[in-house]
Amino acid sequence: MLSDIYSRAILVLDTRYHYSDIRRMTDSFKDKLGQDGFGGVFRGKLLDGQLVAVKVMRESKGDGADFMNEVASISRTSHVNVVSLLGFCFDRSKRALIYEFMPNGSLEKFIYKDKQLETSSSLPWEKLYENVIGVSRGLEYLHRGCNTRIVHFDIKPHNILLDEDFCPKISDFGLAKLCSTKESYVSMLDARGTVGYIAP
Repeated sequence: MLSDIYSRAILVLDTRYHYSDIRRMTDSFKDKLGQDGFGGVFRGKLLDGQLVAVKVMRESKGDGADFMNEVASISRTSHVNVVSLLGFCFDRSKRALIYEFMPNGSLEKFIYKDKQLETSSSLPWEKLYENVIGVSRGLEYLHRGCNTRIVHFDIKPHNILLDEDFCPKISDFGLAKLCSTKESYVSMLDARGTVGYIAP
């Protein structure tokens, strides 16, 4: 099973890095951009100077099937409203995902007030509306536009990243599930997602 997923990921995405490459591109994890339930995200730079976001997963003792599932699912996507996966690292228990860098961070910081600073950056209503439309288009693509349907299960402001033009991009496919395009419903044995945002 894992070898099949791994083979599919390699066929679609041929940029595999060693953990030493990850350390070098992040300058030994110097600039942390954020944290989620699966690991930390760090600013990095490829050899050609391109800025990237490197998601370093917590060390895991499993066989890596969930990780390679995320690599395989997002590596086959290509949409203006879905973040692009540029590479990955799978060195035994060391795992990382290399994404395009989103200079404006997540949508979360533009719609929630910072409790410590008592301030929030805000976007005009027109831009927020464009974000809603963009996320909707991204979800429609994941559900209908891919060869394999991808159900995200954790759409929330924290997982919507904004590029330099504030164009929204869906990110964080850790809880995603691949489904056949012929299936009309998805059966789940357990709840997936963040409380308050869990898909019905």
